[in-house]
Amino acid sequence: MPELPEVAALAAYLRERAAGLTVTRVEIVALSALKTYSPPVTALEGQPLVTAGQVGKYLDMTIGGLHAVTHLSRAGWLHYREELSPAPLKPGRGPIAVRVRLSDGSGFDLTEAGTQKRLAFYVVSDPQEIEFVRTLGPDALTIDEAGFTELIKKNAQVKGVLTDQRVIAGIGNAYSDEILHLAKLSPFAIAGKLTGDQLHALYEATQDILRHAVEKTTGQQAATLKAEKRAGLRVHGRTGLPCPVCGDTIREVSFATSNLQYCPTCQTKGKPLADRRLSKLVR
Repeated sequence: MPELPEVAALAAYLRERAAGLTVTRVEIVALSALKTYSPPVTALEGQPLVTAGQVGKYLDMTIGGLHAVTHLSRAGWLHYREELSPAPLKPGRGPIAVRVRLSDGSGFDLTEAGTQKRLAFYVVSDPQEIEFVRTLGPDALTIDEAGFTELIKKNAQVKGVLTDQRVIAGIGNAYSDEILHLAKLSPFAIAGKLTGDQLHALYEATQDILRHAVEKTTGQQAATLKAEKRAGLRVHGRTGLPCPVCGDTIREVSFATSNLQYCPTCQTKGKPLADRRLSKLVR
């Protein structure tokens, strides 16, 4: 899933490559992706792409006086094409959900792999009109340590608190694993029971991991961002490989629709976490 650094990088790429170009046509290929109907998507046509930005994990494109906002969800991505075929796309079961054509012949597709179609595309006058945007917590990179500490102290597992967009926006499954590894915290530790030193370490790790990822991805083309993200991860997606810090084997906990990775030596005092959602969990 694209998280704050990747969405910020996509926004930066659009600002560099497409700002000032006119949107000539917007094609909604997957009707399930369109979440708003007034204003219509046709209101974007003939308008300049003014800028692009990021709010949490949402990509916000200012087009004329409107905002085209998209949430790429678990399997979505933006693919920029230097040249698009003039033939209109037909609705179907392919990966393309939305195509935006630009005045120089280029454009971009919002795509989604898999069968669970959750990519969302909104056309609004103000992003705050979107409930999921309106209820976002502060962006992870804009909050100070005092504010972070106050928000994070919940009676819930710290992994879940970090990824709750209503608490802090922009952190997903991958970067939460990386943050917790750097902070040397179990993903199942109760956030409200963390010590002052642990909370400080968690804040510092959040800033370090996300800022490094933003620096690494900014300036990358959209096509290379996924590979860059994977290459920079130390524990997430590396089950069975040695921890780059201590050499212990990275382990995994699987759930119904997701999984997490961690290092027992670095994070759980050498104890493996139970790999069942309802098991008694090691903290």
